[in-house]
Amino acid sequence: MFEHSYVMGLAGGGLIGLSVVFLMATTGRIAGISGMIEGLLDPKAGESAWKLAFLIGLLLAPTLFRLVTGGVPEIGFPHSLGLMVAGGLLVGFGTRVGGGCTSGHGVCGIARMSRRSIVSTLTFMATGILTVYVVGLVGGGQ
Repeated sequence: MFEHSYVMGLAGGGLIGLSVVFLMATTGRIAGISGMIEGLLDPKAGESAWKLAFLIGLLLAPTLFRLVTGGVPEIGFPHSLGLMVAGGLLVGFGTRVGGGCTSGHGVCGIARMSRRSIVSTLTFMATGILTVYVVGLVGGGQ
């Protein structure tokens, strides 16, 4: 059942959807990962426990997946470490400028019909598509 990538993608998307709905229903909070990490770095009273629990759940999920399925999907890194670090720094910069990340804007914001989140999601999707295209041209289509 787990050998088809679309099945895994559908299952993962469903679990993400359930987790953000659960978080919103139980705490009234939005599941924006960059905001959670920022909140742990600059904690406010009563906010750290649920943020830490959510982030620990994200880190433990691959272990649970391995226990259930007996393995984890193989992940390849087709580009250099420097290019990946540069990409990570640009993503971090973008989440700061855009006031949130893909989980906050793309999953939660669009579901709430936030115009800011819709524009942000369209912007980072277009930028991601353009980046893949340009890196493919520069990197020889890898």
